[in-house]
Amino acid sequence: MILLNKIVLSSFGFNAGITLMLYQNLVSVTVIIALGCLGAVSIEKFSWKLIRIWVPVNLIFVGMLVTGMYSLENMNVAMVTILKNVTNIITAVGEYYVFRKRQNRKVWIAMLLMIISAMSGGITDLSFDAVGYTWQIVNCFLTAGYSLMMRQVMDRARQSTNSGSLNEVSMSLLNNALSLPFAILLIFLFKEWDYVYHSQVIKMPMFWVVATVSGLLGLSISFTSIWFLNQSSPTTYSLVGSLNKIPISIAGIVLFNVPLSVPNFFTILFGLFAGVLFAKAKMS
Repeated sequence: MILLNKIVLSSFGFNAGITLMLYQNLVSVTVIIALGCLGAVSIEKFSWKLIRIWVPVNLIFVGMLVTGMYSLENMNVAMVTILKNVTNIITAVGEYYVFRKRQNRKVWIAMLLMIISAMSGGITDLSFDAVGYTWQIVNCFLTAGYSLMMRQVMDRARQSTNSGSLNEVSMSLLNNALSLPFAILLIFLFKEWDYVYHSQVIKMPMFWVVATVSGLLGLSISFTSIWFLNQSSPTTYSLVGSLNKIPISIAGIVLFNVPLSVPNFFTILFGLFAGVLFAKAKMS
């Protein structure tokens, strides 16, 4: 998903991240409704009470997607993945205050190494962009807030349904469907509609192929993330997410010809090592 979004935003030169998010979420909603009509999945009937409960977490969800798009637009993939380590730290701290869940000393040491890697990564980044780094830091806080709040909202949402249950498919539909009006509002606020209307890239068939595939991946991520959060804790969710940083970083460097200095290269390796160390500390 990260690599495809980077291709759309950079390789195609499509400077409308919110519009891309809107299309991806629209693809997700269309697929889920189609599967529901065919009887392949079960969809819970939504009520206004359920929607009111879900709106706060959905606002964070939209903010998380939008800031992620803008950070990818201004940063290379490797540094985005390294800075995402900060999400683990914020989530662990938030989990302590929200759920009173303590972390062991090894976890905190790994987190310290993550902070060092993020700071040194920014210092040694040859393609440093202050705007991109700002978007990514905000994204880290929103991603952590999303995982923490989602875990709480799930239980309240189930209680507001007629059946007393809410499956992951229904949650995915609710999340993506509620994001559409917010995305449309943001498109007009950021005046993306004018850019998209005059953009030549939307006339390219391959652009729509890549954007649609990324939308299908977005649906998969939405469903599996909600399922995983339903089965585990926010920190464990963040932990498992840190394990994909090595292949993403390597692929991002190779595919997009990212300029690297020796210090920056070793900083990325150090950040990846810190992420693995964090995972090992959590599992033990």
